[in-house]
Amino acid sequence: MNRLQNKIAIITGGNSGIGEATAKLFAAEGATVVITARREDELKRVRDEITAAGGQCVYVPGDVTVTADVEHVVAETIDRFGRVDILVNNAGIPDSHKRVAWVTDEFWDTVHDTDLKGVMRFCRAVLPHMEARNYGSIVNVCSIGGIYYCAGAAYSSAKAGLRGLTVNMAIQYFSTGIRVNSVSPGSTLTPLFNPDNMGDVDVEMMEITAQRHYQDRTAGMLQPIQQAYAILFLASDEASGINGQDIVVDAGGRL
Repeated sequence: MNRLQNKIAIITGGNSGIGEATAKLFAAEGATVVITARREDELKRVRDEITAAGGQCVYVPGDVTVTADVEHVVAETIDRFGRVDILVNNAGIPDSHKRVAWVTDEFWDTVHDTDLKGVMRFCRAVLPHMEARNYGSIVNVCSIGGIYYCAGAAYSSAKAGLRGLTVNMAIQYFSTGIRVNSVSPGSTLTPLFNPDNMGDVDVEMMEITAQRHYQDRTAGMLQPIQQAYAILFLASDEASGINGQDIVVDAGGRL
């Protein structure tokens, strides 16, 4: 307990799935969490559940694809708490395992704008505040799709780019007290796997990629909290000697 005592943490996509689990875990470990996402009703729900459990949480609605929204979230955090100690870039969208021949320009741009450029926007807004204090921890939620390229074309390339961005920032800020790491989740039971979100999935592509790793593509499904614990470790001072690294959390499914 209290591994993040008195830390101020921004968590994007904090209204569901891995982001929600991370926000609740961070709050239980003593952090004040600022959650942001597009759906305000879900942000309110998570905020209320955290505060009911005795944690500290506020929410600021925003869209990671809108620069003004990103800057507003960071400005609100600074105005209220004076600093940002931790940034968890979790917000992202899937690409339904669409192969290249099925990807339109618009679809490609939408996935990359959210999953890669959205992270850049938040880092760009937060880093000057962290650098002024020579302290900060950024954890980017990548994916095994960005390591083993086992998702669709748009998602795999965006997450591979995010892994590259993570290492690049770690190099840039090596001489400061800022660390930048990532977690690469395997298949995790989040709302993205709800039937309503699976209607346009390229099932054949999923089967092709699953054959390389899982005999059963439902094997190795994890819970969001299992990803949150890895994020917690990298965000905490316990990982003060870790920078530019990635933790794959997939229950060994890619071994």
